[in-house]
Amino acid sequence: MAGALLLSGAIAALFGSTLPAQDTTATIEAPPDKIVIEVATVNGSGCPLGTAAVAVSEDNTAFTVTYSDYLAKVGAGADPTAFRKNCQLNLVVHVPQGFTYAIASADYRGYASLQPGAKGTEKASYYFQGSPNTASISHEFKGSYNDNWQATDTTDWAQLVWAPCGVKRNFNINTELRLDAGTSDPAKSSFMTMDSTDGELSTIYHIAWKECPAS
Repeated sequence: MAGALLLSGAIAALFGSTLPAQDTTATIEAPPDKIVIEVATVNGSGCPLGTAAVAVSEDNTAFTVTYSDYLAKVGAGADPTAFRKNCQLNLVVHVPQGFTYAIASADYRGYASLQPGAKGTEKASYYFQGSPNTASISHEFKGSYNDNWQATDTTDWAQLVWAPCGVKRNFNINTELRLDAGTSDPAKSSFMTMDSTDGELSTIYHIAWKECPAS
């Protein structure tokens, strides 16, 4: 899935920073002009062509990625390679002139059916193209488990990484689901799905907008 998909909104979570801490009084409301996002590529076993869709808010505060074929499985009847599924989104973000953004939080959710002794892991990492600041956060779920799951990654203000002012840099989001059968009954199977990814900047704790310095 490449090229011409144009979207408007803000995008998901990024962690770690080499920038100095900022005073929270520098935060501002989302700019009125729309952010435009070009989805350059969507690749991975968890998001085959045509199975990932993106919807964005009208107020520049959030976006959602929805997957329809993001499922990892292990145990009876599972393909040997199905224990791990991943997806990489490569985004080109066009920010209104005079503004920059950082990503404050991301919500991941889906459904898991894990046999006793099995475990599932959701992992995500985020980075700007060319940036050495790549960090990942993992969340583990242990069987027995048979329910919806949700994991939230958040970043303190002082740790936010800001997009470079006046420079277009692709933004990459990598996600992964991984299952381990562990001591579970080999005659039974476990699975875990990824249903959606939300980037959220709408609360006072998660706002991550500021004006670029005057040139």
